[in-house]
Amino acid sequence: MTQLINGGVYLLHGREIAQTPGESFPSPDDARENTMAYNILRAHSGGGRGKNMNIKFDALISHDITYVGIIQTARGSGLKEFPVPYALTNCHNSLCAVGGTINEDDHVFGLSAAKKYGGIYVPANQAVIHQFAREMMAKGGGMMLGSDSHTRYGALGTMAVGEGGPELVKQLLSNTYDIPSPEVVLVYLTGTPKHGVGPHDVAIELVGKVFKNGFVKNAVLEFAGDGIANLSMDFRIGIDVMTTETACLSSIWETDDKVKAFYENHGRPDDYKKLAPGDVAYYDRAVIINLDEIESMIALPFHPSEAYTIHEFNENAADLLREVEKRAEAQFGKKAKLSLTDKLVDGKFIVDQGTIAGCSGGMFDNICEAAAILDGASVGDSYFSLSVYPSSVPVNLALIKNGVQAKLLEAGALFKPCFCGPCFGAGDVPSNNGFSIRHTTRNFPNREGSKPGEGQLSAVALTDSRSIAATAKNGGVLTAATDIEYDYTPSEYVFDKGVYDKRVYRGFGKANPEEPLRFGSNITDWSKIYPLSEHLLVKLAAVIHDEVTTTDELIPSGETSSYRSNPLRLAQFALSRREPEYVKRSESCAELEAKRRSGEAPSELISVLSRVCGDPKETLKATSFGSAIYATKPGDGSAREQAASCQKVLGGYANICREFATKRYRSNCINWGILPFTLDSDTPFDYSVGDYIFIPNVRQNLLDGKEEFPANIITKDGRENITLYVKGLTNDEKDIILQGCLMNHYAANLKSTERNDSNE
Repeated sequence: MTQLINGGVYLLHGREIAQTPGESFPSPDDARENTMAYNILRAHSGGGRGKNMNIKFDALISHDITYVGIIQTARGSGLKEFPVPYALTNCHNSLCAVGGTINEDDHVFGLSAAKKYGGIYVPANQAVIHQFAREMMAKGGGMMLGSDSHTRYGALGTMAVGEGGPELVKQLLSNTYDIPSPEVVLVYLTGTPKHGVGPHDVAIELVGKVFKNGFVKNAVLEFAGDGIANLSMDFRIGIDVMTTETACLSSIWETDDKVKAFYENHGRPDDYKKLAPGDVAYYDRAVIINLDEIESMIALPFHPSEAYTIHEFNENAADLLREVEKRAEAQFGKKAKLSLTDKLVDGKFIVDQGTIAGCSGGMFDNICEAAAILDGASVGDSYFSLSVYPSSVPVNLALIKNGVQAKLLEAGALFKPCFCGPCFGAGDVPSNNGFSIRHTTRNFPNREGSKPGEGQLSAVALTDSRSIAATAKNGGVLTAATDIEYDYTPSEYVFDKGVYDKRVYRGFGKANPEEPLRFGSNITDWSKIYPLSEHLLVKLAAVIHDEVTTTDELIPSGETSSYRSNPLRLAQFALSRREPEYVKRSESCAELEAKRRSGEAPSELISVLSRVCGDPKETLKATSFGSAIYATKPGDGSAREQAASCQKVLGGYANICREFATKRYRSNCINWGILPFTLDSDTPFDYSVGDYIFIPNVRQNLLDGKEEFPANIITKDGRENITLYVKGLTNDEKDIILQGCLMNHYAANLKSTERNDSNE
C-alpha cells in the first residue's frame, strides 16, 4: 500500500519521481528551493537561503486551554496590541460544569482580551479550533501558528505549525519563530480510494509507516500526485490534520479547482492561491501511497501508529489484544488492568462505544457518509453507543438542512456540541475496561479520561467514521466499511457563516487599551522564576524508561484542563497518572531551593556538594537547585506548554533524555528555562529517583556556546562522571535559559531598552 524511499528524490513537473538525478538537474540545495514548502517558508523568513529560518506568521490561533496563559505571559512581557489576527476559540474548556465557574471565567477573560488587544473571539461550542481556522482564516501561501499540536491547514495551501504557548508569545511581541531550515519529504498520492475507505484509513496507514522509524520527524510533508484530484476537500483535510501524528513539523499540498471552490464557498475567493512544486523539485525522502490499495484501518491502543487493517485485526484479534493488555500492564502494573480478550464472542470482537468528533472526525463528508451507512438501521439497545460531534455550527446547520442529522438520530446516534472533549478525555469517557472506536486524532493511554491510579483503565482505537458506522449497524461487532453494501452520493456542502456574523467578535485592528481584563478567581499570574546560577544541582524526581512519554502523561488532560489558568494548582497534576509521587518530590526540592535563596545552607545540599567540590558552602551560594526528570523519549503528542511549565512551577530545572519526541516539547522546555539535556546513544542511564546530578559552570558554558556539559552523578553508592549535551541552541534560547524563562528574557530586554532610551 505504501512505499518509503529513504534517500533524496527529484519530482519532475509534479508527476514523475526520479531517484537518480539527470545531468541537467539542479543540485539538491537548489532544487529544494522549488518545493512549495520552501517557497512559502522563504517568503515568511525575509528571503535569502540561510541555514536557519526566522519566521513571522500571518495569523495565530488558540483555544481555551491555552490562550489565558499565553496572554498572561505576553502581558507580563510588555504586550500592547495583537500585531496579527489572533483567534481565541473555545472548544476545550467549554464543559462549564467542571470546576464551578472557572471555565466560563476563562471565556470572559478571553473576550475581554480580544477587546483590549484587538483579537478575534469565537464563543464556546461555535466551532472546534481547527475548523474555524479552515473556514475563516486559512489562506493560500500563508502561514499560521497555533497553540494546539493539530494546527494543520496544508490541504488549503496554508503551512501551519502547532507549538507551545511561548512561541505564540514571541509572535505577539513581533519576534520570530526560529528553526533550522527543515527537510522536506514528498508524500505522493496516486489512485482512488475504494468505496468505504475514508481519510482516517489513509492517515492511519501513513502514521503507521513513518512514526516509529522517525522517517519524517521535524520535516515538512509536501503532498503531490495525481491521486489528490480524486479526493474531496474534507478527505484531504482529514489526512492532513493527522500528519501531526507522524511527528512532522508542518504540511503543504498542491492546490487545484476543488480548493478554489472551497474558498469561494466560504466567501473568500481572493484567499485561494494555486500551489504546485516547481518543474524540478528535490525532496530528502519520499512516501508513495497508492490510494487504490488502502483498506479500512484500525490503530490499536495506545498510539495512532499501532496500525492494522481491520481484516488483519479480526483475523488475529486474540493475539493483538493480548499485546495491548501487555502494553497496559507494562505501563500501569497493578494499578489498573485491561481484559480485552473477553470481548471476543464467537470469534467476533465486540466494541462498547463509537465516537465521531473533532477536527478530524466531525467533518461534513464523514458524518454524511456515516449517515448513509446507518440509514434505516439502528445502533441497538445494548451496550454499544454512538456519539457525533460536528466540527462547527455551520457544518451542523448543513447537516440539519440536508436531513443527515435526522437520519443519525433516528438510528439511535446522539448529536453533541462542537467540542473537542472526546479527543482528550472530557467527553464520552468509556466505562472501565471499555473499548471505544473513534474518528478522533489520538488514542494515547488515559487520554480518553480514565484514571489508572484509581483502578480505572479503558482503551481507544482509531478508525474512520465509515467503519464506526458499519460497526454500529452490525450491533457493535467491529466491521470494516468496505465489507458492507451501501449507497452514497456525496452531498453538496453550502457554508453559511451567518451564525459567525452574529456571534463571533472580530476585533483585529480595533484594540482598545482602556478595556479592562476580566479576571476570574482561578486566573493567576506566574510565580517568580529566578535566573540560572553559575552551577546547577538537580535531584531526579522521576525516571521513566518507557519507549515514549507523551505530554498527556507529563500533564494529564481531561478535568485538569479547568486549572490551566492557575499554574500552581495545575502543577499538582503533573505526572499524576504516571509517577504520582513526582509532585511531592519536586516540591521538596523547591523548598530546599527557597531556603538556599534566603541564605540558608541546607544540610542535604551541603552533604551532596561535599562529594564533588572542596568548599560546598561557597559553591552552594552559586548553585541553583531543583528537580529533574529522566525519560527516554519525552514529549510526543500535544503542544501544550503546561507539560513543561508545570515542571518549572514545581522547581524543575532539567530534563534528560535520549531524544525529544517533538521539537515543540523541547521548545516548551527551553521557553520555561528547563535545560533540555540529551545523552549519547552509548551512555547508560541506570540511575534512580533520589540520585543527584551536579553540572558545574553550566552558566558560563552556555554563554560560551558549548554543547557538551561534564557532570557528576551522586548516588548513595558513590559518584560517577557523565556527559550531557544541549545542542543547537540559538542565542535567544541561551538567554531564555540563563534568564530563567521567556518572560524574564523579555523583561530583561524591556529594561535594557528603557535604559537605552533614558540615556539618549
